[in-house]
Amino acid sequence: MKLQKALVRYFTLLILPSALVIGIFLRFAPPQHNPFAPLDLNNGPGLASHFKMTQLERHPAACFDALDATGVLYTVLEESPRGAACSLHHALTLDRSLTPYSATLSMTCGQTASLYLWERHVARPAAVEIFGSPIARIETYGSFSCRNIAGTGRKSEHASANAIDISGFRLENGRLINVETHWDRGGPEGEFLKRVHTGACRIFSVTLGPDYNAAHADHFHFDMGEARTCR
Repeated sequence: MKLQKALVRYFTLLILPSALVIGIFLRFAPPQHNPFAPLDLNNGPGLASHFKMTQLERHPAACFDALDATGVLYTVLEESPRGAACSLHHALTLDRSLTPYSATLSMTCGQTASLYLWERHVARPAAVEIFGSPIARIETYGSFSCRNIAGTGRKSEHASANAIDISGFRLENGRLINVETHWDRGGPEGEFLKRVHTGACRIFSVTLGPDYNAAHADHFHFDMGEARTCR
């Protein structure tokens, strides 16, 4: 009887208020903070954004629907055969996004959705705020590449079209912000690069830059793999 009363007291004092707080949060929180709200890439990143992005691999139809709602144009790629050394699954070639890229990008739908979220809500606003000029082109070393992680025998996320390397940003006023040149230089260029790197950490599973190792001295690496790293 004492145990039963203690359990009732515990439920009343701790569990019930917590449940009410969670219920109120889910009812009134903006959709990007609510893990149960449908994904809308037109909303900025929030507390639940990374969780939602990681679920897209399991729900490819929802991923393509989310991309379609943004106006992004793409061509769906044929699925790779089972057992292929470097495979393409739920992948596409990006035909048009908000900003042109310097190379053709073939990526998984989930990686593309994450890239769009970062491009629209992190990189483009930062460029206008800091430089007063929109981004005209994002310089990239590409996405899909059948190779191992440098110095290892493990396949890179690039080998499954689940990563992108970005080396710089060309602004509409002609200015070029280069990762290798400007990362540690300070000034508006350094501020911009730090901001887009930090913003990427909120969206992608893995964000690597020049502070990670020498192999990333000239670019940012963004991927939606199973690891979770911001360096």
